[in-house]
Amino acid sequence: MKIGLGLPNQVRNVRPETIPQWAAKAEEAGFSTLGTVGRYAYPGVSDTVTLAAAAGATSTIGLFSHVMLAPVWPGELLAKELAGIDGVSGHRLSLGLGIGGRPDDFVVDGYGMSGRGKRFDHDLETYRSIWNGDPVGGGVNPAVPAGTRQIPLLFGGFSPAALGRMARVGEGYVGASMPASMVAPSFEAARAAWTEAGRSGQPRIVAIGYFALGAEDQGRANVKDYYSFLGEEMSNGSAAGVSGSPEAVREAVKEYEDLGADEFILIGTTDDIDEVSRAAEIVF
Repeated sequence: MKIGLGLPNQVRNVRPETIPQWAAKAEEAGFSTLGTVGRYAYPGVSDTVTLAAAAGATSTIGLFSHVMLAPVWPGELLAKELAGIDGVSGHRLSLGLGIGGRPDDFVVDGYGMSGRGKRFDHDLETYRSIWNGDPVGGGVNPAVPAGTRQIPLLFGGFSPAALGRMARVGEGYVGASMPASMVAPSFEAARAAWTEAGRSGQPRIVAIGYFALGAEDQGRANVKDYYSFLGEEMSNGSAAGVSGSPEAVREAVKEYEDLGADEFILIGTTDDIDEVSRAAEIVF
């Protein structure tokens, strides 16, 4: 199982200049992938900007969104942004996508919560068309350079619609940031949906989980704040799930490995750059 590192782009009031530093240090340490968490109505750094910054600061490590709230964007514009990030990175980008569930993230006129699933399905076709180099805007020009590829898509979510998208057009599934025992059923559901759709092989399974090694209390507080929209009980549960010791990190790695995950991404909960080396010393 590969081990990736989630950038702290959605830590409240993150210092943006630490993001490329995290990225470069994670690549040097040997992590497989750099990940981002997506949300817009929160004082962090957009996942598209974060992925672009990480692309510029590195040369070999994978880039991944886990997950990006795709329907908050006009599909044509997001497709072009992502093609650019993938291109400048040398085709290192994979996308974990979801439909979102917080009304305040839907800030663009005409792109609200209502109908977002249907809009997302249409946008997936738009992405493919744009990345294929089809003309846009009723003219003759494509939106992207020649050589643009079809970026690999993975999907998060628990609904039959989410699993159906994954099985039809995706390459894999992204689990929720919960303990392995709680995520296990969704992994099995993803594999079952894949088989039922007649896909060969197995979906790529990516697990994610938070860690806080240098300032455990602050890390837990940051996670609780991020999930406060869920209410006291759920946000406290999310904070309690943060791996706050070397032993807890090792146990999380083992549990996800036992579940057959292909990759486990440890997500930073503070922007302390030393968290990169602390995590690397434990997992490598």
